[in-house]
Amino acid sequence: MSQLPADPPPSWRKPAGIFMILALIIVWAAIVVALSPWVGAWPVLVQALFYLAAGIVWVLPLKPLLRWMELGKWRG
Repeated sequence: MSQLPADPPPSWRKPAGIFMILALIIVWAAIVVALSPWVGAWPVLVQALFYLAAGIVWVLPLKPLLRWMELGKWRG
């Protein structure tokens, strides 16, 4: 009978990555909030486009971060 290989020990990268994702969200939200007095003076449609873009752009750094959490490499 062959034995199954033992599971590798859990990686520290996943909890560290979760904290980095949370930090990214907090920092990005703080930047957007800090810009809100200036953005509030813009026309409503421009504000909507700004907040739509700000809501999407923060996701861009997640792909390399998630890859690092899973594989330990920043680039594919």
